[in-house]
Amino acid sequence: METNRQKKINKLLQKDLGEIFQRESPNLFRNAMITVTKVKVTADLSLAKVYLSIFGADASEIIALVKSRSSEIRRQLGNRIKNQLKLVPQLQYYVDDSLDYIENIENLLKE
Repeated sequence: METNRQKKINKLLQKDLGEIFQRESPNLFRNAMITVTKVKVTADLSLAKVYLSIFGADASEIIALVKSRSSEIRRQLGNRIKNQLKLVPQLQYYVDDSLDYIENIENLLKE
């Protein structure tokens, strides 16, 4: 069960990470369009699971690039949220494949 604080921090991190990816994608991630679909922070606020939807490139390749630049992304996030949180959570990145799942279900229902 998520607390209200966790929900607010999830929204804050999703918004700020989305802006970071939108600004940095053309330079760092081979013009792939990266969208932050969901962020789930742990109860102790030390870890955030970031779910990314990736368009225009191979998802596994882009996730590897994002993970290699994780410390830079975390630093930029820290500069943005320094007035709201004392510590910036560690970030773990996952591919959000829910759109593929929905498309697969729709194709199965059409048959």
